Amino acid sequence: MKKTLLIATLAFSAGFATQALAEKQPMMRKALNQLEDAKKALEAATADKGGHRVKAIEHVNAAIAETRAGIEFDNKN
Repeated sequence: MKKTLLIATLAFSAGFATQALAEKQPMMRKALNQLEDAKKALEAATADKGGHRVKAIEHVNAAIAETRAGIEFDNKN
């Protein structure tokens, strides 16, 4: 029983290690993808929003830039 538990634990841990090595910054990249999707949706929306849609796009662009900078920073350090 102990041997089975040890094997299961090692296999489970190896899965996490493999995932961590396979993709750097998975949560930041997920956020980046979602921000890019949000930008596309905002750009596809009708233009007449009293300037708020344009301002939202500007904020999303800034968030995309900061997210990319965070990924780059962490990958270098």
